[in-house]
Amino acid sequence: MAPAGLAVLAVGEGLVRSGDPRSSLAVVLLLALATTVPLAFVLGAGRVGSRAVAALAVSAACVLALVPFQALTFGAAVAQLVCVYVLARTGHPLLGGLLAVPYVVVALFGHGDAPRVVAVLLATSASAAAATGVTHHIRHTTLAHTATERAFADSRLEHAARGERARIARELHDVVAHHISMIAVQAENARLTTAGLPPEGAARFLAIGDTARGALTEMRRLLGVLREDADPGVQRAPQPGLGQLLELLDGAREAAGSKTRLIVSGPVAPLDPGIEVTAYRIVQEALTNARRHAPGAAVDVELRYGEAELALRIRDNGPGPASSGSLGHGLLGMRERAAAVGGTLRTGPAPGGGFLVEARLPAHAEALT
Repeated sequence: MAPAGLAVLAVGEGLVRSGDPRSSLAVVLLLALATTVPLAFVLGAGRVGSRAVAALAVSAACVLALVPFQALTFGAAVAQLVCVYVLARTGHPLLGGLLAVPYVVVALFGHGDAPRVVAVLLATSASAAAATGVTHHIRHTTLAHTATERAFADSRLEHAARGERARIARELHDVVAHHISMIAVQAENARLTTAGLPPEGAARFLAIGDTARGALTEMRRLLGVLREDADPGVQRAPQPGLGQLLELLDGAREAAGSKTRLIVSGPVAPLDPGIEVTAYRIVQEALTNARRHAPGAAVDVELRYGEAELALRIRDNGPGPASSGSLGHGLLGMRERAAAVGGTLRTGPAPGGGFLVEARLPAHAEALT
């Protein structure tokens, strides 16, 4: 009988038949302990040398139990196979293979049919355990290498993206911002230095300067976004939302010299910040298109708050799609913004004339899933 209920393999003529039963039982118990206790060190997270020594101790005890005592337990055989697998699994297949060598010797040169049969079974099973351990080791190593390569690739892509953002920021700062600044300066100079300029012309030049300065403000905000990765300490102005919509409409009204109305319906509720930014930008682009393609036309901006969505409706009473309905970058940009937050956008001629922009945006972030 072996501890923990391990069954004894009756191999040939055991010790129980050849001597004192009590001493024979004691030897069997000692061999069972010697073949199983060191397994704890093999399975532990110790050094490779300690694991190898424990595995050799298990193997020596198993061979001793098989030859000459012929009292190898089932638990000892399992412990031997586990040792082979663990060594191969941890990247030491040669050590695991060496543990099977004694059983090959016993199978070839041992005495008695039963020990040789058991040795053949153990040698074959040990080879299978070693092959399984090697396979698992290769798979684990491959996955680790793949993860490392993926991390390096992601790092390279991120580095390239940061470099591209820095280049774009430099171009915007050095070229585009400079030209916009010159527009503002020249508009102001023209307003102050042009002799005999009528009040309406002066107001137009003032509106041009104000628009250019507003564009510079937006440019600085964009530059802050692009430079955020390079300098996390950069303080950026908050993104605009629906709370700044009245200021946007006032600016559009002054710049275009036309009527611009804001109509709000439904229970007004705070929206997800990303939704508010998207709604603001869609209204801003729609007003810009109306000012560009239908100058002087009246514009109605309608916001309808619902439980699950925000509906936007921007309509002008200009000549219609013949002047403002071409699918340019502005309309594409509005459609992409709406789609990015899970919304929809439709543009086209308005009933009764003019041009219409309609958007439906989810009211909360949960609706984006």
